[in-house]
Amino acid sequence: MSGLSLRLAVVLALGVLCGCVATNLPPAPPAGVAPEYVIGPGDKLTIFVWRNPELSADVPVRPDGRISIPLVEDIVASGKTPSMLARDIELRLAKYVSKPIVTVLPKEFVGTFGEQIRVVGEAAQPRALPYRANMTLLDVMIEVGGLTKYAAGDRAKLVRMADGTEQTYGLHIDSLVKDGDIASNIPLLPGDVIIIPQRWF
Repeated sequence: MSGLSLRLAVVLALGVLCGCVATNLPPAPPAGVAPEYVIGPGDKLTIFVWRNPELSADVPVRPDGRISIPLVEDIVASGKTPSMLARDIELRLAKYVSKPIVTVLPKEFVGTFGEQIRVVGEAAQPRALPYRANMTLLDVMIEVGGLTKYAAGDRAKLVRMADGTEQTYGLHIDSLVKDGDIASNIPLLPGDVIIIPQRWF
C-alpha cells in the first residue's frame, strides 16, 4: 500500500471512529403514557379505608417489601401498583368490614430497583433516585448536587439494560453542567445507572 493510500485509510478509520463516538448516545425513550408507579421497599404509604378511620394508617414499606395495618398483617406491597395493593387490602378486610373501599397513596417515593436511577462515583451526593416521567440527565445532576471537584464528567458512563443486554453509553456531564451544552441533556429511563469516574491527575 502506498503512503498516500495508507494516510487515506487512517483518515477514513478515524472518521468512522469519531462518528461512532458522536453517535454513541442512548436511544430516546418511546413516547407514550408513563407507566403506573410500582411500590418498593422504603416507600411511605397512606392507607385510607373509607368510613373506617380507625383502620386507616400511614405505614412504611419494610425492607422485606411488606406492610402491616390494623386487621391486616404482613401483606406484600413491593412490586405492586397502589391500585393493586388497595384491591389486595380490600380482599383481606372483607372478612371484618362490609364492602371496604381502600385507597393507597404513596407519600415518599423510592420504588423498586428497576424504577430507580442510581448515581455512583464522583457526584456530590451519590445515591439512588426514584424515576419520574420525562426525567433527564440534568434533572438527576441537580438532585445529586452536581459533580465533585475531582469528577471527570465527560468520561462518565450510562449503563442501561435493553432487551436483556447491558448497554453502555458515554455521557458529557461537564459539557452539560459547566458549558451549557443542551445536546448532552439526554432523557433517562428507569433502571439506568450513571457512573462518574475520577479525573486523572
